[in-house]
Amino acid sequence: MKKKQSILALTEHDESKELEFELEYLRSLTVEERLEMMIEKSKEMLKQMVELGYRKPFEIVKRP
Repeated sequence: MKKKQSILALTEHDESKELEFELEYLRSLTVEERLEMMIEKSKEMLKQMVELGYRKPFEIVKRP
C-alpha cells in the first residue's frame, strides 16, 4: 500500500485543526486504501492485546 505522507505543523495545540487535517487525509484515500488501513490496524490491535495478556475467551460448546 502506497502511503501518502503529510505533516501538520502547529505552533500551539488546536484540536479542530488536527481533526480537519485527519479528515482531509482520510478523504484523499481510496476505499481500498481505507479498508487496507483498517485491516492493518485491526491486526496491530489484536497483536497488542495478546501481548498484554488479553486472549480470546474460551468458547462454550453445546453438547448434543
